[in-house]
Amino acid sequence: MFRPQGIYPALLTPFNDNHRVNEPVLRRLLEFNIERKLNGIFPVSSVGEGIHLDFDEKCRCMKIVVDQVNGRIPVTPGVVASAPDECVRLAKYAGSIGCQAVVVTPPYFYKPHGAMVERFFETIIEQSEVPVILYNIPLFTSPLDYDMVKRLSRYESVVGMKDSSGSMVDFMHFMDKIAIAGADVAMLTGREETLLSCLMMGAEGCMTATAGIFPEIMVGIYEAWKEKDLARALELQRSILVIIRTMFAAPFPIGFKLALELRGFEMGPPLLPPSHADAYQINTVRSRLRMLMGPLLERYNETVVM
Repeated sequence: MFRPQGIYPALLTPFNDNHRVNEPVLRRLLEFNIERKLNGIFPVSSVGEGIHLDFDEKCRCMKIVVDQVNGRIPVTPGVVASAPDECVRLAKYAGSIGCQAVVVTPPYFYKPHGAMVERFFETIIEQSEVPVILYNIPLFTSPLDYDMVKRLSRYESVVGMKDSSGSMVDFMHFMDKIAIAGADVAMLTGREETLLSCLMMGAEGCMTATAGIFPEIMVGIYEAWKEKDLARALELQRSILVIIRTMFAAPFPIGFKLALELRGFEMGPPLLPPSHADAYQINTVRSRLRMLMGPLLERYNETVVM
């Protein structure tokens, strides 16, 4: 059975002025990722504003990605929805077009108690007929607890877990509970700042927005770690910390889209429009990103698009 490993971008979604997925830009962005040796693609992601897409547009985005990737690397789309029935429908569609797995987020808006969250996951796992990657993202949803992950990991179709808590404490306990369950579940970090730390503790990669913006760096960390060049891996890990903080300084996910625009991709308007009061901060972040990214990209013979 499929098992996620390596560096996956949580794919940002380019939109046109009608707030629909911009297909030509998306296809070019996918080629950018594949050419830079990323190991898979995670479309319809949190940073990709998947939460704002209706069912048909989520499916359209998946279809474009699968068509462009054409089997070269795995595609593991998000199937985020507030009710399990829609998640199941999305997962079945993903499986029908050849996606290797789906990433399942806890229900949002209503924050049910732990037993209901567990049953939410069980419903999707049992009915979707496609491998599942559990997604812990406490910033936006109810957090998963250790014992819930242990029980869910016993399902044969649960092949991975993305942890975006940013907590090494939680990451280690999730790994330990999975090991106690005797399950073969690949642990992936969802926080780019912890990639090297998590790899050293037994993680098998990441699913992060920065992987799709600076694939050279995120893949470089992974390759240096595999080659046991920890000094190089640490240098690369530290090189993106200020940029990550700067991207987060704008309303999420606008800062990340600004960075991709500086790499030459027209990302279009955010689906949740910023206020007029945000304009100054966004311009400040853009200017700072331009200043920070220039020297960083020069190392790879790349330039910032002005």
